[in-house]
Amino acid sequence: MSFTTPYLPHILVVDDDDRLRALLIKYLEENGFLATGAESASSARIKLKTLEFDLIVLDLMMPGESGLQLAKSLRIKNTVPILMLTAMNEVEDRIRGLEFGADDYIGKPFEPRELLLRINSILRRIPEPPPISERVILGDAIFFPAPGNLIKTGQPMRLTNAEISLLRALATQPGHIFSREGLASITGTQGGGRAVDVQITRLRRKIEADPRLPRYLKTVRGKGYMLVPD
Repeated sequence: MSFTTPYLPHILVVDDDDRLRALLIKYLEENGFLATGAESASSARIKLKTLEFDLIVLDLMMPGESGLQLAKSLRIKNTVPILMLTAMNEVEDRIRGLEFGADDYIGKPFEPRELLLRINSILRRIPEPPPISERVILGDAIFFPAPGNLIKTGQPMRLTNAEISLLRALATQPGHIFSREGLASITGTQGGGRAVDVQITRLRRKIEADPRLPRYLKTVRGKGYMLVPD
C-alpha cells in the first residue's frame, strides 16, 4: 500500500514590523504551514524569484514601495493569492486593496484565529498540490520525508537536522531546480548558499555511489540543485 504525507502550504509574510512578522511566522508554522518572512517589498520580490508560495500575507503600509504597489505589480504576471494586512480600516482602503489585487483583507489588530480562517478560506478556492510521496527512491537508498529517515542497502544512515530539512525540501518537488538561496530560506540554513553547498556535499556522500558524479542530487550550473529520484 502506498501512503503519502500532506502538502504543507508555503506562506510569505511581508511586514516591516519585525516583531509582528516573527510572531506570524511562528503561529503559521505551529498551525501546519511553511512560512517565510520578508521585511519589505524589495525583499519579497527576491523571495518570490527563488521560492514558490501558496499565499502572501501582505502589509499595506510599508516604507518605500507599499503593499498596495507590490500587489498591483504582482497581479500583472503572478496569480498567487494575497491577504492584505493593515491598520487602516476605512472602507475606501479595503476597496483599494481589493482593486489592487488582494483576495481578502483583514485589519490590525486582529485575532490570529481569524487570520488562520481567512488563509484557509482562500486556499480552499485553489487546487490542492499533489501530496509528497511517502518514500523517495534514490538507487539503493530510500528517503522517507515525513520522519526524515534515510535507509541505504537496508541500513539506516544518520542525517543531521540540516540534512533532513534540505533533502525534504528537495523531495517536495522532484526535478524542480531550487536556488541555493531559496533552499537556505526554506530550510532556515544559517550561512546562506555556501552552507547549502556544504550540506549537499555531505548528502551526496551518504546517497550517491560516486559523489563526484552525482546521479540523484544534481547541480544545475548557474541555477542551483535538484533531486532526480528513480
